[in-house]
Amino acid sequence: MAAAPQPGGRDTAPITPPQRLLNALSDISEGPVRAWLDALPATVERQLADWELTLERVQVPGGLGSLVALVRQADGTPAALKFPVPGPAARYEAAALEHWDGWGAVRLLRADAESGALLLERLRASVTLRSLAEAKAMLEAAGTVRRLWVPPADDHPFSTLVERTEADADALRALEARGSAADAGPLLEEALTLRAELAASTPEQVLLHGDFRQGKVLAGERAPWLAVGPKPVVGEHAYDLARLVLDRYEDLAAGSGPAAATRRRVTRLADSLDVDRDRLRGWALYRAVEEGLRAMAAGERRRGELLLEFAGWL
Repeated sequence: MAAAPQPGGRDTAPITPPQRLLNALSDISEGPVRAWLDALPATVERQLADWELTLERVQVPGGLGSLVALVRQADGTPAALKFPVPGPAARYEAAALEHWDGWGAVRLLRADAESGALLLERLRASVTLRSLAEAKAMLEAAGTVRRLWVPPADDHPFSTLVERTEADADALRALEARGSAADAGPLLEEALTLRAELAASTPEQVLLHGDFRQGKVLAGERAPWLAVGPKPVVGEHAYDLARLVLDRYEDLAAGSGPAAATRRRVTRLADSLDVDRDRLRGWALYRAVEEGLRAMAAGERRRGELLLEFAGWL
């Protein structure tokens, strides 16, 4: 009988980053991200040893912005070891998870500033809110995101909504200047105008997930549903909820009366969380245009066109 693997040990096969992650970063030939990717197998090995973790397997297909490995701690407790792609979002993810301390989000067990590694409680990665019928998924999503909206610490490191969206708006204008936003027409101008107006009159300043959607809420043992993968930012409730408005836009497009269905979704979400409907509609339009133009610039023309169409329904 083969001996049981020891903490920090694993099979002799080399650790290989998932192909999906490799494809997402294939255009990057140099710089910090390339160096991180090249060193990733060795970094994972070192972290397993340092934290006395036993590797079960690397999660595949995985995400576009991280490698996640399923591991067991020295006492046998299951966990997930995450290595986010270097960048602003990765630097602040640990701070947000530490601040929430498991309230509505996956619990952070350990973090290593040098490698960027995060040791997280194990959730059921294959079961997200997208596995539920839409009405039930939206209800559970609203209950989850509400828990995340807490005041940040006085000395928090997060950017504000004004700062983040100013940078995003600059990127959209750059796309327009290169001709990548030609199909957006007046919709882009409306989105940029709405962003400026909304950012200038933020009604509250709370910690937001920043990328909240059904696929970022996983089934857990400690709580039925917990959020993962935040891109934290400090701002108003409506911005976080706006990304949820975009969820399953393909289903809305395939149904009858998509414009009316989209507006009803905005109304239901706004009313369920006591968010101003007009502000939610404005941020949803902005985020749909932003995501649509980024998709088109990345060569995902069909997806980009559908997101811009969705923005028009708002």
